[in-house]
Amino acid sequence: MRNCVRDFLNGYPFSDKERLLMVLGVDEACTNIIRHAYQLRDDQLIALHMEESRTCIRMRLRDYGQQVGPHQMRGRSGDVLKPGGLGLYLIRTAFDGVDYVLKPRGTELVLTKNLE
Repeated sequence: MRNCVRDFLNGYPFSDKERLLMVLGVDEACTNIIRHAYQLRDDQLIALHMEESRTCIRMRLRDYGQQVGPHQMRGRSGDVLKPGGLGLYLIRTAFDGVDYVLKPRGTELVLTKNLE
């Protein structure tokens, strides 16, 4: 998954740091899906769709597991030294938009990065 995202991002004018953060953000989102939506089962489907427009790139991660509402997802700031909760902070730092779309079965996470 990381290599696929990295290859997709190579065609865009992002800095190395931005690319790395986005790759790590998608990786962390997949880890969260496995942990929370699929209760640590690593044999379930996670679909990744990457798209572009004139103004942004968008990555859509789709799972079919247990839904966790956005209000239940509590990240924390990066300056607190304790385990857990940094994944959401990383995702929100890497992308300009982070949206959760609840589906009849599962969730779609939409990550948007502006091309500016």
